[in-house]
Amino acid sequence: MNRTSILTAIEREKAIAVLRLPDPDLFFPVAEALYKGGVMVLELTMTTPNAVDLIKEASQSFPEEMIIGVGSVMDSKTAVAAIRAGAEFVVSPVIKPDVIAQTVLQSKVMMAGAFTPTEIDYARQLGSDIVKVFPANITGMEFFKAVLAPMPDLKLMPTGGVTLTNGAEWIRAGACAVGVGSALVSAEDLKNRDYKAIEKKARLLMSGLKG
Repeated sequence: MNRTSILTAIEREKAIAVLRLPDPDLFFPVAEALYKGGVMVLELTMTTPNAVDLIKEASQSFPEEMIIGVGSVMDSKTAVAAIRAGAEFVVSPVIKPDVIAQTVLQSKVMMAGAFTPTEIDYARQLGSDIVKVFPANITGMEFFKAVLAPMPDLKLMPTGGVTLTNGAEWIRAGACAVGVGSALVSAEDLKNRDYKAIEKKARLLMSGLKG
C-alpha cells in the first residue's frame, strides 16, 4: 500500500489497536480475535519480543483488509527494518526527525508523538502524517478542540485515555482516529488467554465508532 491509501484506510477504520505483548506467541491469536471483532488496524510495539519477525509473518498471512504497523520506534534503523518486514505505518512516542524522514522516504505513514501545540505543529512540519497526542488522558478532548481551532488541517490521534465507549467522543472532538491499548487488550485477558473477551471488546469499540 502507498502512503495515501494507508492514511485513507486508517481514517476510515477510525481505530488502531496498540499491542504491547509480553509473549510473541500471543500475537496471532490476539490479532485473530481483534479481526473477528472488526478491528482492522494493528500497531505492534517494538517492546514486544521478536516484533519485526512477527510483522513480516503477519504481512504475508493477514487478510488483505488488515493493516499492520510498528510502534514505540525510537530510531530510523528500526523504522526501516520494520517497513522492510511489511509495516505500513510507523509510530513513535516522541518526535524523532530521523524516524520521520526515513518513514516518509519509504512512502509509509508516520505518526510522531507530541504533547504541546508547538510539538504537534513541529511534528507536522517534519512530515508526520498523523500526530499521536500522548498521553491523551492528561490533555483531554477539550485540548483537541482548542488545538484544531487555529490548525484545522491537523490530523490528531489520541493514545491513552481512550476507552471502549468514548471513541466516538474523541472523533467528534476532532481526532481522525483513536489508539486503544489496554482497554482493548488487557493484561488479564492476555494472562488468561481470553481471546473471546478481546473479540467482544473489539466489537464494542467498533460499534461505537462506526455504528
